[in-house]
Amino acid sequence: MLFDFRPKVPALTKEEVIKEFIDEFNKSDKRKNMIIGEAYYENKNDINTRERYCYVNKQKMIDHTKVNNKLSHSFMKLLVDEKIGYLLGKPPSYTSLNDSFEEKLNEVLDSDFDDVLNEAGIEASNKGIAWLQVYIDDDQELKFKVIPSEQIVPLWYDTAHTKLQAVIRYYYITVYEGKNKKDVLKVEYWDDKTVMYYTDYNGKLIPDVEANETAEPIGHYMKDNEHFGWGKVPFIAIKNNSKELNDLTFVKSLIDDYDLNTSDTSNNLAEIQSLIYVLKNYAGQDIGEFMQDLRYYKAIKVEGDGGVDSLHADLNVEAVEKHLDRLKKDIYQFGQGVNMDTDRFGANPSGVALKFLYSGLDLKCNNFERKLKKAYKEIFWFVAEYLKLMRQGNFNYKEAKVQFNRNMIINETEVIQNCQGSVGIISRKTVREHHPWINDVAEEEQRLEQEHDSLEYDLPLNKPPNKQGDVDE
Repeated sequence: MLFDFRPKVPALTKEEVIKEFIDEFNKSDKRKNMIIGEAYYENKNDINTRERYCYVNKQKMIDHTKVNNKLSHSFMKLLVDEKIGYLLGKPPSYTSLNDSFEEKLNEVLDSDFDDVLNEAGIEASNKGIAWLQVYIDDDQELKFKVIPSEQIVPLWYDTAHTKLQAVIRYYYITVYEGKNKKDVLKVEYWDDKTVMYYTDYNGKLIPDVEANETAEPIGHYMKDNEHFGWGKVPFIAIKNNSKELNDLTFVKSLIDDYDLNTSDTSNNLAEIQSLIYVLKNYAGQDIGEFMQDLRYYKAIKVEGDGGVDSLHADLNVEAVEKHLDRLKKDIYQFGQGVNMDTDRFGANPSGVALKFLYSGLDLKCNNFERKLKKAYKEIFWFVAEYLKLMRQGNFNYKEAKVQFNRNMIINETEVIQNCQGSVGIISRKTVREHHPWINDVAEEEQRLEQEHDSLEYDLPLNKPPNKQGDVDE
């Protein structure tokens, strides 16, 4: 019989496992890239931390006397805002086979939700993934809010990251102990039924009695003074792409090179005015005396065949401009943005030319739209559950659909002509959905119906007779 005399290693507690996940995520490149992505969106590029150096006694030191212009270009903000404005600038449209469900969807997913969705789009673009937390507020209304992605550690059932098992959220709050200020770690552990609140005490997680005095897991929401769970983790992932990479990944080195070259050019232009003097047989004592005589007398003394020559660097502006133009084109190409600097399409481009101009942005938005539609399945599920909970109807969330209304510059005349040519081939509702002057199809149809009723009433046969039995014209 074999015996194992190795000491038994005690299993980690749930709190210790959570702490391990947090520590691992804190050190990860994924979280680091989230922070960098947001920094570049705020135009806090790497160039802002650049220093210029010199050598003193063979020691490298920061040279505070050199010109150090730091030209930071907000390409990241431009590309992200363009993408989100194009895809989400106009509110999405919600439809359902069930008219009652469609009406409820548009009530719950109102203009406030449009703002949240816009914010989530920016978050996903900057950080690779965005997280919506679902909750019921004090007024018993269903709400969604964006949680900073660097605060979320998702626990997935699968490697494809399709189904959530739980979510760890952690963040720091500032507290005062007497006159001393300190940051305290707060942790939330969400599963499909409950949430548990923790706080850090001497490096260990303990129940946070300030958040929940029972020090036990509680439900996700309250109804009739009781806690209930959704039956699903109340967090929705909105991925930027299948790899969960942020938009900066593909253009960071190009932006950094653009910042560096424009900053260097600016430094050179500032320094080109500073001449280097070459002295021959100078009659003075030292360099300091030379500079003083030059500034005061505008002249200096020399001996014999002495003299003064000046040197200055030539700046190859043409080469710099070509390099910067190339970098800019690459940023738009690999960032899949719309380069409005081009003049290839003239002042009034056709619809085909505009589609070509927007092809890169369209491709990027197609991928993001696919991820948004996947997130909307979860959103519709929570809306349907909420309506059932509030006894407002029992609806099938799979019957709901979302349509994104892209905010593209178009040739209106061309589009209107295409709409007119499509009448009788496709439904009038589809034609109206694509008409550039119609923002809300249902509202426009209601107006047309009112106009039709008004025209019918204006006809003499449809007017009621007056007291004399005649019809007023």
